[in-house]
Amino acid sequence: MKKKVLVIIALITSIQMYPQKILQLEECRQLALKHNKSLQMAQESVNAARELKKAAFTQFLPNFSANGTYNWNQKNLSLLSEDKYLPVYNLNADGSPNYAGSWNNKWTQVAPSTYAPLDANGVPFDPKANPEKIQWKNSALLPKSAMEFDIHNIFAGTIGFTQPIFMGGKIKELYNIAHYGENLAMAQQENKITELLLEVDEAYWRVVSVENKVALAKEYRNLIAKVDSNVTVMIEEGVATKAESLKVKVKLNEAEMTLTKAEDGLNLSKMALNQLCGMQLDESYKLADQDLESETVTQLIPIEKAIDNRPEIKALTQVENIARSNEKIMKSRFMPNIGLTGNYLISNPNVYNGYEKELGGMFTVGVVANIPLFHFGDRLHTLNAAKSQRKIATLQLEETKEKIQLQIQQNSYKLGESIRKKIATQRNIEQAQENLRYATEGFDAGIITSTDLLSAQTAWLSAKETD
Repeated sequence: MKKKVLVIIALITSIQMYPQKILQLEECRQLALKHNKSLQMAQESVNAARELKKAAFTQFLPNFSANGTYNWNQKNLSLLSEDKYLPVYNLNADGSPNYAGSWNNKWTQVAPSTYAPLDANGVPFDPKANPEKIQWKNSALLPKSAMEFDIHNIFAGTIGFTQPIFMGGKIKELYNIAHYGENLAMAQQENKITELLLEVDEAYWRVVSVENKVALAKEYRNLIAKVDSNVTVMIEEGVATKAESLKVKVKLNEAEMTLTKAEDGLNLSKMALNQLCGMQLDESYKLADQDLESETVTQLIPIEKAIDNRPEIKALTQVENIARSNEKIMKSRFMPNIGLTGNYLISNPNVYNGYEKELGGMFTVGVVANIPLFHFGDRLHTLNAAKSQRKIATLQLEETKEKIQLQIQQNSYKLGESIRKKIATQRNIEQAQENLRYATEGFDAGIITSTDLLSAQTAWLSAKETD
């Protein structure tokens, strides 16, 4: 039995000696930044935008590609429908055609020094106008089979590149849009970071505030308990009534309920902070600022600088830039597009060498130009739409700047009001503490009732809760 007691005492002592974890505000912020899923998604959005920017840059570079095809055809290709006969001329010694020696037609004189051939009916004809009436002595056979090409199996391929030379500026603006898209994703990420840090700060100071409310509720409960103890003694001595004791006990019950609510609120507030920081909901710790002994110094910065630092303004600025680039892209649709192309073509059968069953190819280089002429106002309407979208983005940016400026002014007034309220609250606390001290001394001396003391304690509690 003694050994069990010693073990229990040792465990209690070790627990008391283990220091409680102390969290700074900056530690809570870093924990939240590390574990927050929304920030991780925002980072992936930045990564995606950065990759799209790199992809847009590749549009300035040549595009290489390779293509291949195979076709099976049912029939061969034939240039002749039947066998053909090719007339053959006899030549004179000087190399000129010997018509009389090449034709079987008879000839007749139609004018001095002019002769014409006769057709089968003995009628003179012009061989240039009616070559079908010529009767050839010799002809060369041109068989149909000699002009057939085997195209049952066709293999073809090409390797080439296309290099943009002038595209009206659209490639440059597409790259700019990708760049602005990356900046927009970064601004949205910064906005999420700002919102998260604001939530962490609010949760942190909420825990600090509730912890002080718990401490205040305990102090108030102890004051009422002391009065209850004194009234009990006074009843025993016959200088106080049962009614006064009941009044004090009612106040004591109210103080106990207030303390219970404050402790429940503290547990919920800590759970909310733990969730933001990625900790276990029931993890215990102590906040470095829970005593509220140090004062936070607030430094005001110029409104113009504050506006420029807002993530919303950075994001809307990128939206405006994207709208401007889109407007320039719509303008580029009125301009010609020029590109350089180069290819190496290969095929089987070899069409460059008698249609042989072998691979053959050649290089080609060219310039391609596309000039827009008329599209029934399509490009004009899209340009006008892009201009309106750019104006909307500009107006939205200006409106947001005005609203942020108003918000900053309102917060500046609230800050000044809070400082003045704090000074007034401190004076009220000093007065309430002095009043409580006089009431306590008077009660101990028996010159004031417990009701007056309870009223002084309530006034002190109200002043402390306002702090």
